[in-house]
Amino acid sequence: MADTGSHAIRPSRGRARRLVLTGLFCALAALGACRSASLDPGDLGLSGINGSTPEHYPVHGIDVSKYQGEIDWDAARRGGVAFAFLKSTEGGDRVDSAFLRNWKAAAAAGVPRGAYHFFYWCRPGIEQAAWFIANVPRDPQALPPVLDVEWNPDSPTCTRRPPRDEVVREMTAFLDAVEKHYGVRPIIYAPIDIHRDRLVGTFPKHQFWLRGVKDHPTANYPDRDFRFWQWTATGTVPGVDGLVDRNAFSGTREDWRAWLAAHRPSS
Repeated sequence: MADTGSHAIRPSRGRARRLVLTGLFCALAALGACRSASLDPGDLGLSGINGSTPEHYPVHGIDVSKYQGEIDWDAARRGGVAFAFLKSTEGGDRVDSAFLRNWKAAAAAGVPRGAYHFFYWCRPGIEQAAWFIANVPRDPQALPPVLDVEWNPDSPTCTRRPPRDEVVREMTAFLDAVEKHYGVRPIIYAPIDIHRDRLVGTFPKHQFWLRGVKDHPTANYPDRDFRFWQWTATGTVPGVDGLVDRNAFSGTREDWRAWLAAHRPSS
């Protein structure tokens, strides 16, 4: 992804009761501090398809950056692209030059889209959160923000691989600040190596978007559920010239509609 590179959907009684209590508390608080989108990932009771190949998953999308060039988002939507994650920012001083164009055009075409930030291991997480917030609009129709964490051995300025405690600390600073600003819990994107090296057992309340271009995520991410699966970096879709990352949502079409309704940023 780096440019430098079964349960029924119907809620359980406990879930319904929590939603009622959540709604009452939010109405009383009237301060925006209580957000249904920040519920734990399992609270929606999504079916969690257990298919072993991308074809088992009916809802697919893409992630893009400036390297995909000009995208025909109407053609992409007609061709089956159900969602898109757009590179927005990197570190504390870089903005993807195609971000705002894609942000506006995808929305105009009716493609649900969210922004992702590429983390830089030589800058504090809170500074990177401020940079993301300064460049990504707060849109109630957007998908949750994504924190993209990877090792970057080809970076000309920072090839650090910090220890686990630092990784978790700086990611937490970013995630908490972004959640506070947008009113929705961010998703974490991680490939196999950094997850294996630093992230096993961390961030149990965050949903993960996992990379697995050779195997299903269950083969390489022990004890980690996933909400999105990046299953190829060499996909093709209508409206995009050349190759593009393709991703599957872990759930049915009904799950997708329920997930969308529950994971929108606050206005």
